[in-house]
Amino acid sequence: MTSADTIDLFSPDLLRVRVVEWQAPGPAAKAAVAMSGIEAMRAIRDGRLPPPPMAKLIGFRMSVVEPERIVMELDPHESLENTIGLLHGATAAALLDTAMGCALSTMLPAGQTSVTLDLKLTYLRPLSVRSGTITAEGRVIKLGRQTSYAEGFVRDSKANLAVHATATFSMLGEAAKTK
Repeated sequence: MTSADTIDLFSPDLLRVRVVEWQAPGPAAKAAVAMSGIEAMRAIRDGRLPPPPMAKLIGFRMSVVEPERIVMELDPHESLENTIGLLHGATAAALLDTAMGCALSTMLPAGQTSVTLDLKLTYLRPLSVRSGTITAEGRVIKLGRQTSYAEGFVRDSKANLAVHATATFSMLGEAAKTK
């Protein structure tokens, strides 16, 4: 007999509930469009603009905003785990896509933004709740007028590299100043 046969996997004692609250993104987007990218990122970090709903859903926060660099932090929770007790890979993907896109934003004028064209992740070690606070860093590799490139890293609380990523972004709005 397996442990699944001896325990009621749907017992009320095993039920977890997580409530997620967020601000409607439309008004925040309207406020941010008048700001340069770095001003908007700092406003989110400092609580003057609400974070995007996805950040609230997953539970990550922006901790570092510098030109060409963003760091996000996540205290992992079991609602992000898969059935083998590890954080789902989509957690790192969302963190990295956000960190890299926001890093690009730090270099953009008001009215310009970017969208992800591709995202490549290489998973080097598993993450779990036991990993402690996870950091995701995004860095600009090349800022272009039509296409830009970024690199990202996810590390566990001991600074072990867990995921490496690269991404290509399409630039929207007025032309970016190339480096």
